[in-house]
Parts: sequence; structure tokens; C-alpha cells
Amino acid sequence: MRLTLTGSDFCAMIIGGSMAIAIEKQQINDLNVFPVPDGDTGTNMTLTMNAGMTEIGKKNPGTVGQAAEVTASALLRGARGNSGVILSLLFRGISKGLKDVTEADAKTFAQSMVDGVEAAYKAVMKPAEGTMLTVSRVASAAALEFAAKERDIELMFEHTIAVGYEALAQTIDQNPVLKKAGVVDAGGKGYLYILEGMLRALRGEEIAAQDTSTAAENDAADFAAINPEDITFTYCTEFIIQRENQKDAMRLQGFLDGIGDSLVVVDDETLIKVHVHTDDPGRALTESLAYGSLTGIKIENMREQHAAETARQGGAPTEAEEDRHIIAPPEKAQGIVVVSAGAGLASVFTDLGVDKIITGGQTMNPCTDEIVRAIDAVPAETVYVFPNNKNIILAAQQAVPLASKQVVIIPTHTIPQGVSALLSFDPTAEVAENLAAMEAAASGVKTAQITYAARDSDFDGHQITEGQYLALFDNAILSHADEFDITLADTITAIEQHTPEFITVFYGEDVDETTAAKCAETIQARIPSAEITVLDGGQPVYYFMISVE
Repeated sequence: MRLTLTGSDFCAMIIGGSMAIAIEKQQINDLNVFPVPDGDTGTNMTLTMNAGMTEIGKKNPGTVGQAAEVTASALLRGARGNSGVILSLLFRGISKGLKDVTEADAKTFAQSMVDGVEAAYKAVMKPAEGTMLTVSRVASAAALEFAAKERDIELMFEHTIAVGYEALAQTIDQNPVLKKAGVVDAGGKGYLYILEGMLRALRGEEIAAQDTSTAAENDAADFAAINPEDITFTYCTEFIIQRENQKDAMRLQGFLDGIGDSLVVVDDETLIKVHVHTDDPGRALTESLAYGSLTGIKIENMREQHAAETARQGGAPTEAEEDRHIIAPPEKAQGIVVVSAGAGLASVFTDLGVDKIITGGQTMNPCTDEIVRAIDAVPAETVYVFPNNKNIILAAQQAVPLASKQVVIIPTHTIPQGVSALLSFDPTAEVAENLAAMEAAASGVKTAQITYAARDSDFDGHQITEGQYLALFDNAILSHADEFDITLADTITAIEQHTPEFITVFYGEDVDETTAAKCAETIQARIPSAEITVLDGGQPVYYFMISVE
């Protein structure tokens, strides 16, 4: 029977929860009903939890209140996508509930979970049922009810998870889209995987991959296949222990040798450097916390290391560059940050006077901390932020209280909305005047996008097959077909209904100039009255993004 949670327990639980969601990341991604190849729930939740695990390793907090505070702060800054932000809010509420608590009993921890749910519901403007919010609310209420009668924390977690799965099963009927697809909510399932990982870590159980091919994949690269027979253990795990005691490193070496191979443990009295190949990185990290705080944590799936190395050689920022946080002194009244991807679009935004461009959207949503750093690096008193993607807006909003500047979020859902809004920006106008003008400009833009289906899906009356061309209109599915010409024709039909005066065609990195010109000609033939502009956006994933005004 476990009656209290210590700071060390909570640290181990965060590592366990992080490893559990990482292992099941692709399964969670596959539950996403919307077939567009966008930043998926499993990826966003995994990266968000990984931020907490990394910070826990660096600081090794003592009390459960301190551990919860470190975790909440890290998750908030590392939150990606709506699911990641909601997850961070759940842990922020837990942190507030455990403030100044040295060790938490079942009732205290259960109440903190309820506090987390309340924080998440307050932050989401239009909370919907049949989502992660629902699952967390029902599960947390069950935890509090159980803790009122029983004191065993492990049993409380068991009961919480069991009730959570009952609530998860009901999300199919609560959400019409999920019911049509016959799946449960992805965020809700991810949340329960995290709770399961936390419980298993609390019990000292191994958290090993059930399907290692889906764990810890590199989202920015095409993965090179490695012969499974050549790999005994899946994860290459490296970290440094900042010694806080004189425990014998040989004992740690013996432990790690029992759960992996390719082991190197270097002890120089103040630091312990560890390299090990293992199927259970979480267990390795948890055991190592007994020797001191952890830094430089790196966990890679060796099936994908070659692709990760190729991506790094392609110009990804170094660790030192990522760690820099510059707060630029104000040199002007107003500045601009946008989220965008593609060299052509970067040039467009630069020409429009943008100060900082965050590479993101589509396949990778930037975290809150990336947005904060970009805001702080702008030499202005007030900074406008254009998310240009509906799944980034919530993360951008969380950056507002964290940044050192006054921040104004322009809630643009697409790149064309962002471009149009920026055309209305007047650096000499007051903030309120600019806000009104830019929001009005963005609302007057319709956006058509042509991409491909990332998965089979039965969505909103569309029976979609993976790999088909997929047309969206204002982020709603418009058309899908095996032939591009059919998808383009359907897109033009939708555009025609709005009798546009101006049409701007941004073509992506997988489209050449000749093909883009032919596309524009086809649009012009159908809508001769519109003025059409063709620009090389260079954006990934989306073959065409079309602004309709």
C-alpha cells in the first residue's frame, strides 16, 4: 500500500508517462479522423511530455510540489498543438493544487487532478464533449471519489484509469465525427496512456515498447529501414548525471547492464556520463535520478537514427542555438511574428515587414516556448503573432503571459489569411486600430488548399482513401479523388461561388513552375473576371494554397 507521493515518485511518474505516450505515439496519430497530413495528436502530446521529462532530469526537484511546478512550467513552454496545450493545462492545475506540498496523499493528489481539469476547461473557449477534456474530467472526478474512501494511491490510479477508459469508450457516441469513423478520441486515449505510464513507473514496472517501429520517430525525415535482426535493443539512450551524492556508479552500471547493452558509464566523481542501448529508457532514467540530476538527455530509436542524422546534416539548428533566448530591447513600437513553412512564403512575409518567422505548421506545430523566444527576439514594444494554422492558435495564446513584450494574437487559420491581414498592417496606427483592421482583413479571405490524404478515413460523408488528392475549403473537406484534375475542378467550383476579385495561388515544394502556371490558367479560364497571381510558396505537404478575396 502506498499512502503518499514524494518528489522522486512524481519525477519517475513524469518519465514513465512520457515514455508511455512516446511508445504509443503512432497509434494515437492513427486515431486522428481528419485525414490531412498535419501535426497529429500523438506527436504533439509526445513532444509536450518530453519537455517535462527533460526538465525533470535537469532539476531533480525535491518535493512533490516542486516536481509538479517544474513539470507544469516545462509542459507549458513545450506545448505543441491543441492537444499539447490542453495536456499542459491539466498539469498546470495539478501544480497549483500541489503548491508547497512536500508529500501528497491520495486525496490531495486527486483534488489537484480536478484542479487541472478546471484549468483546462477555463482556457478552452468552446470546450467540446467527447474529447480529452471529457476523459480527464470523468477520470479526475473518479479519483477524488475514490480518495474520499480509500488511501492507497496506486489503487486510486487503477480506478481512475479504469473509469477513464469507460469515458473514452463513450466519446464515440458523444462526438458525431468519431461515431462516423468508429474510433475513440485520440487525445483522450493519449491522456490515459500517460496515466498508465505514471502508474507503472510508480510501481517500478518496466515501460517497454510493444511495437518499437512506432516509437520515437523523427517527424522531419523519411525513415531509412534498418534490419531488425541487427538491433538487440531499440533505444540509444544518452545522458549526464550531475552527481549529488557518492553512491557507487558501479551499482548503476550493473543495473543498466541488466536492461541493455553497448553500455558505457564514465564516472569522474562530479559527473556520470551514460550511454546504453535499451528497450526501457524510462527505467534507466528513473534509476539514475538516485545519483543526481540529469542533463543532456537524448533518446533515439536506432531504426531511424540514419534519417535523423541526415536531417541534422540538412541544416537543423544546433542545441546551442536552440538554447539561446534573446530579449531584444525595443527599437520600435510594433513588430510581427508569423508561423510559416517554405522559402517562398518566407520571402513573402519578409517583404511584408515580418520580424521573425517561426518554421512550423502542417507537419510540425511549434511549441509555446518557440513562440515566446521569437516574440522576445523582436525589437518592439508590442508584437503581433500570426499562427496561420488553427492548431497553433491555442499554443500562441499560452505564450502571451510568458513573453516579455506586449503580445497581440491575430487568430489566422491559414497562410492566405495571414498574408491578407499583414497587408492591412499600419506601423503608425494604434494597436487597437491595427487589430481591428487585420482581423477584418483575415475574415474576408477564403482559403482553398490541395494536399493528399494521410490515412483512410470516413469523414463528414467522404469515404477517403490514403494517398488520394484532397481539397479543403476553409479547412473543411471539399473533395477527394485519385486524379488531380478532378480535385482541382471541384476546388474551382467552390471558388466560383464566392465571385472573387483576387486569387493568389501559392504552389508548394513538390510542384514545378510549369504545373503551377497550368493550374492558374485553368482557374483563369473558369473565372475570367478574377485577377490571378501565382507565387512560389515552397510550402511542404500542400501542393497548392489558394487565397480567394
